[in-house]
Amino acid sequence: MKRTASAHWSGGIRDGQGTISTETGVLQDASYGFTSRFEDGPGTNPEELIGAAHAGCYSMALSLELGKSGLTPDRIDTTAVVTLEKDDDGFAITAVHLICKAAVPGADQATFQKIAEATKQSCPVSRVLKTTITLDAALET
Repeated sequence: MKRTASAHWSGGIRDGQGTISTETGVLQDASYGFTSRFEDGPGTNPEELIGAAHAGCYSMALSLELGKSGLTPDRIDTTAVVTLEKDDDGFAITAVHLICKAAVPGADQATFQKIAEATKQSCPVSRVLKTTITLDAALET
């Protein structure tokens, strides 16, 4: 299985503009540029999209892993905080912090934490990212 996304860029780094689209059309010419990436300008940016992909992947993977233990979540809400920092070579994504809150009937805290941590390592997006990935996982009733 392969999925595609594309980006178009015109102009210089500061004055240029780009668009990002996905094969499914969920994103269709979504605007991005210097200000949306490095300042607080309108539009999206690659880090935001990585965060969305990671949060979605982790939530689905956690549901799978909980199911393997006979647990079915009522809900899983995950936020991914992606850190972009300047270093000697330019900019780099230096960390992703996952914040997960889940309601899982029948789960105890120890079991939930064990499954949540294992999922942090096994989710496909976690596996592709070569940066520090941290997690706050909370079991809610």
